[in-house]
Amino acid sequence: MAAFRAFLNSPVGPKTTHFWGPVANWGFVAAGLADMKKPPEMISGNMTAAMCVYSALFMRFAWMVQPRNYLLLVCHVSNETVQLYQLSRWAKGQGLLSDKKEKAASQ
Repeated sequence: MAAFRAFLNSPVGPKTTHFWGPVANWGFVAAGLADMKKPPEMISGNMTAAMCVYSALFMRFAWMVQPRNYLLLVCHVSNETVQLYQLSRWAKGQGLLSDKKEKAASQ
């Protein structure tokens, strides 16, 4: 009971935005994972790039804020990973990225 009470009243516990902010941000990760099943033509390159910048900035924030917010950091690392993958899918769909094997085969 003492451990639960310590967590409840901690500076990053559920009574603070240090807890609920990252919990809400996991929705971005879930949405990105759900979008992996969609065709690349449905991906917005501008929005995906904006999400990459957003997560990169908030990774730094999560590291620099005191007390350090590891929950927010992990959330944004996960989102950055998902969004970079989505951005690569979009770029391949637009013909901006191609495999070296495809170039060699066409020559």
